Amino acid sequence: MVADSRPRSAPLPPRRSSVADPKALLAEAVRLGDAALELALPPGNAWPSRLHTAMRYSVFAGGKRLRPALVLAACRACHGSDAACGPGMAAVELFHTYTLVHDDLPAMDDDDLRRGRPTCHKAFDEATAILAGDALQALAFEQAALISGDAVLALARAGGSLGVVGGQQEDLDAEGAAPDAARLERIHRAKTAALLAASCELGALAAKAPAGWRAALVEFGTELGLAFQIADDVLDATADSAVLGKTAGKDAAQGKLTWVAVHGLDASRNAARMHMDAAVAALAPLDEAAAAPLVALARFVVERDR
Repeated sequence: MVADSRPRSAPLPPRRSSVADPKALLAEAVRLGDAALELALPPGNAWPSRLHTAMRYSVFAGGKRLRPALVLAACRACHGSDAACGPGMAAVELFHTYTLVHDDLPAMDDDDLRRGRPTCHKAFDEATAILAGDALQALAFEQAALISGDAVLALARAGGSLGVVGGQQEDLDAEGAAPDAARLERIHRAKTAALLAASCELGALAAKAPAGWRAALVEFGTELGLAFQIADDVLDATADSAVLGKTAGKDAAQGKLTWVAVHGLDASRNAARMHMDAAVAALAPLDEAAAAPLVALARFVVERDR
């Protein structure tokens, strides 16, 4: 059975929250994002079924849906419709999930737990996990193309050798290395901030926003990405696996270069707040009320416990 006849896009439910509540926004991102992902992904029984089952296992494993939430909130901040940003929400989550599947492989971070359950290579096998990641990446670009060529370009730049993939390479190369603040920030900007910035940019592109708003949202996403990764480093050092839904303390055990390892806990918490403030300041060109959910989301990213 081949699922080529499935629809490539469809209107999403129009309901939206009018309150700048980050948890409500994330809940909407789960609802709307998962609807878009269902449209994008082949069913598990479509040929080749093992591959499609592995893809769906990884995509629908839970998670905060932060990147789809950024697409959604950025699109709304630019007065775009929820339906317009559906493919963008799917694109960034598909791409993000591909990176997680590959990062968890024994050849990289060698992790057995992701989002509270076995990683893809543990639930299936290494070869299937590699192929599932490959297919998720390709599908991410297919979804971005439903927005525009600029959306494909934004995702490609964020995800390539100067973005996520390059950041992962540097992260692996830095294991066991001496503390290096400049190297650490370079890893964070490439591995994490680049995709969050692209998520905001895809939202702006879906709304056909003017160049100034688009640039402001890219800056917001970059600063938010740095705040998010610093907060993640703090959580890895202070929380437990049951709360995180992934293996806590793994960064220290592997000799990873983290903000906590380089700067310490207190300085890391201060840095996360500093980048959060910079993210909020970047939104100045946008309408204050329309951008309020983004502000709330930025604060949530720093104050979260998982």
